Amino acid sequence: MKLIRYGDPGRENIGIQLAGVNYDVSAFGGDYNEEFFENDGLARLEEFVKANDGKLVAIPEGTRLGSPIARPSKILCIGLNYRDHAAETGAAIPNEPIIFMKSTTSLNGPFDDIVIPRNSTKTDWEVEFGVVINKKASYVDKADAFDYVAGYVLHNDVSEREFQLERGGTWDKGKGCDTFAPIGPFLATKDEIADINDVRLWLKVNGKTYQDGTTRDLIFDVPFIISYVSQFMTLLPGDVISTGTPAGVGLGFSPPIYLKPGDVVELGADGLGTSRQVVKAYNS
Repeated sequence: MKLIRYGDPGRENIGIQLAGVNYDVSAFGGDYNEEFFENDGLARLEEFVKANDGKLVAIPEGTRLGSPIARPSKILCIGLNYRDHAAETGAAIPNEPIIFMKSTTSLNGPFDDIVIPRNSTKTDWEVEFGVVINKKASYVDKADAFDYVAGYVLHNDVSEREFQLERGGTWDKGKGCDTFAPIGPFLATKDEIADINDVRLWLKVNGKTYQDGTTRDLIFDVPFIISYVSQFMTLLPGDVISTGTPAGVGLGFSPPIYLKPGDVVELGADGLGTSRQVVKAYNS
């Protein structure tokens, strides 16, 4: 299945995508949140859809899509997880996964604007393959990791490089700004992706391709990441783990290239659809 959420920000309804058409399933009740995943929501939703075959109402084209999951307890990210990206930033290949968090208030719809923060001059892009957790996970063995996966999402890990790298402390300051986590357009359940180790990801700015990579080049693969992160914190249903970005970020160019108002960012991944964000200046 492909899960969507649609409507005004903060008041989204739930839906699904079938054969490229978005349908309302708000009669199912609830939201795609921790409670949904924790209570076998995917299986119950699948039965609901089967029971209502031919009866679901299509959502009008042009309706805003929100993040396909409601605000999770955590948005976790893995830094420098592609060898080519580590090389372009001048960083050493990590011996263990680098973990950082994005504020959950950075969550954004896949076609919503990216807002450059106040005092920012180095806002950057990062296309990533995201994993959504299906059930509570603590001290997970790598061999069992996929049992804890609900599905996968496209994620733009928008980053402010000065805040991240030049202002002291951890990376979080440059990662959690409002609008810095566009996710979607949909959550693809596990069965929708034939091989998560061979997913192409790409990103364009103003029509020019800057990133074009594949999950074959991950340093730490998805099962390892889930197992590793769960050794340090409990993962809850609906949590997102974003697995890193391939080479081609603005920081990696000489001189660096950063986003400016009016830029258009487009990105996509095999089996996860495409998203598009227009860059806007911050207005108080």
